[in-house]
Amino acid sequence: MEFSALLTSAGINIGVCVLFLSLYSVLRKQPHNFGVYFGRRLAEEKFQRQDDYFSFERLLPTAGWIVKAYWCTEEEIRQVAGLDSVVFLRLFIFSIRIFSITSLVCIFGVLPVNYHGKEMTHQHIPAESLNVFTIANIIEESPKLWVHCVALYVITISACILLYNEYKYISRKRLAHITGGPPSPGHFTVLVRSIPRSENELLDDTIRNFFVNYHGSSYLSHQMIYRKGHFQKFVDRAERAYRRFVRVRLSMSERNGRSNVSRCGVCGVRASSFQLYRNKFIEAKKSDLTNPEVVEAQKNCPGALVFFKTRYAAVVASQVLQSSNPMLWVTDLAPEPRDVYWSNLWVPYRQIWLRKLATLAASVVFMFVFIIPVAFVQSMMQLEQLKKMFPNLRGLLNKSFFARVVTGYLPSVVLLLSLYTVPPLMMLFSSIEGSISRSGRKRSACLKILFFTVWNVFFVNVLSGSVLNQLNVFTRPKDMPYMLAELVPKQATFFITYVLTSGWASLCSEILQVYNLVYNFFSKFICCCKQNTEYVYSFPYHTEVPKVLLFNLLGFTFSIMAPLILPFLLVYFCLGYLVYRNQILNVYYPKYEMGGKLWPIMHNTIVFSLVLTQVIALGVFTIKHSPVATGFTILLLVGTVLFNEYCRHRFSRIFEAYSAQDVIELDRDDEQSGRMQEIHQHLLDAYSQTPPGEGSSRAGSQVPIEQLIMEDPAQEASESSQELCDTVQEVSDAIHEHAIEEKAHSV
Repeated sequence: MEFSALLTSAGINIGVCVLFLSLYSVLRKQPHNFGVYFGRRLAEEKFQRQDDYFSFERLLPTAGWIVKAYWCTEEEIRQVAGLDSVVFLRLFIFSIRIFSITSLVCIFGVLPVNYHGKEMTHQHIPAESLNVFTIANIIEESPKLWVHCVALYVITISACILLYNEYKYISRKRLAHITGGPPSPGHFTVLVRSIPRSENELLDDTIRNFFVNYHGSSYLSHQMIYRKGHFQKFVDRAERAYRRFVRVRLSMSERNGRSNVSRCGVCGVRASSFQLYRNKFIEAKKSDLTNPEVVEAQKNCPGALVFFKTRYAAVVASQVLQSSNPMLWVTDLAPEPRDVYWSNLWVPYRQIWLRKLATLAASVVFMFVFIIPVAFVQSMMQLEQLKKMFPNLRGLLNKSFFARVVTGYLPSVVLLLSLYTVPPLMMLFSSIEGSISRSGRKRSACLKILFFTVWNVFFVNVLSGSVLNQLNVFTRPKDMPYMLAELVPKQATFFITYVLTSGWASLCSEILQVYNLVYNFFSKFICCCKQNTEYVYSFPYHTEVPKVLLFNLLGFTFSIMAPLILPFLLVYFCLGYLVYRNQILNVYYPKYEMGGKLWPIMHNTIVFSLVLTQVIALGVFTIKHSPVATGFTILLLVGTVLFNEYCRHRFSRIFEAYSAQDVIELDRDDEQSGRMQEIHQHLLDAYSQTPPGEGSSRAGSQVPIEQLIMEDPAQEASESSQELCDTVQEVSDAIHEHAIEEKAHSV
């Protein structure tokens, strides 16, 4: 591939980026698009709608959103979007810092050495092959390889220092998040599964007797986890209807300028009043333990949520074995109410290990099946192969411009489109695994997508020169460093164009919100849908984190092999930092909090990238017959592994468990301030089951913005209007009956 083909690809992507950013700047000003570009602020009622009047100013692109996104402080982002968003943006800050250092070292130090590695007559730079800018242009036994070894040391030491500082900083943020936040129901609650059945007593009594017997001083109460019945479906439908009418009431109140809310049972009932009706129905149903429906429901109960009086008691109960049989009375610290994945709580505990094995096998099979489109993409980069595959296009391919577009731009576009099928499938696998929390499911999907991306985008593309290369990876693993050292520089051109298409263009697609924009247009102007279609989506960490980590891996591995990739990566990280800050502030709402648990994944992946870079460099120095550089690289490799072990022992436990010191101090503060009794009262109504398959859960008795947050845009749209009408009628009847009872009592 010639340097001119790279310039063609870069020019196309720059044009696409400018077009998309200009469109975003205009579209975000249109009132009918506020639900697409300001979803989070609309859900929090912190965004003042503007009248739909015509103005030429709305048709002019501006860069004001960039200024607002850049000057927003980290504390403001944490308050509106949680700690996870801060951790994600810290990954961009780390990437900008390390690749600024790497670009300076490699562009001004390594690149000239590569270019003049062989004594040859150089052509005009646009006509030069990109291979002359890689380490493949260095002759064997060249003393110039010392430059690459020194650059590798500078990059590794700088990365380790920055990684340590980030790990330390984020660890402090996580501890402050745990100790400085409001009391969380998840800190007092333990999920108990695999409960032994007894024919002599109800399961409810079995759970109570067990925890009173073995945790009597700290046990508070418990809540059974039931499968859905007719009564609970009615309650959940009523709650959904109530939430819809709250939104209608708020909208009408703003338009009419009224501050007083009607006390009508349908349009303006208070949340506390509605909660009174709900509790009345539930307590009446629970009190009759001789009811055959209750007995049958408890037989099929998959587990229970057990509430403790202190955080320390809940942490201890979740970490110790409750029985001499490890398969009985299995305990885990419960997720937050908004984070509970209710559907998976009904999965029998004994099936979980089988589900994990099955999903692991399915993921591995899918990884190898995906080799087919990757091999097709690599064949598109070989012009002669394309002429043989498509003889009818030989005339077009003989033209230089078309040849540059096909070999320099289309391969990475085809691979990018193929990768869109991966996240939904990996999220499905993670759901089947049996994770009890939505955040756990998203972390599991993040790891699967990360492994898939690194293997198929990096290793398979590097080794796809022939099937023999791929087989040698498994038959001769000792030769892996030499194979990578030989093949990685040859694939530099493909990965540079991949950064342009999958990196730059994907950021512009993210900020433009193409899918939501099209959906909003069709629902409002084609289907003339009058219902509220403005939903808020949670941030897709499981897709964005692997993407950013892949670009980090590409930056490290090609830093001394093909430094031309570094400027394009640096532009991606700078643009991504601004784009994601804007999206976090305006578009996405934190449905649940992972507490920064994604950072260990980020740290380990970056260290893996450093080690892989050193292994490839070790192979290159060996092939080039530079024993001194090889010896120093081995020392650097050992030092990097030791650094990672130190960080693991120093910080990783902070992200895995709570310390006794922190939870005991929190318990003492709550007891001394008198808040503990209030916390206990809130615990009894903190967790509420939702219908299977729905992506919402209620936290306490709040008017839940969280209920408007969706992971699947089609979930809420699939509910029928007839169900809503029936539910409204049932709620109205219940409120009318309650009013008659109150009137009778007063008389």
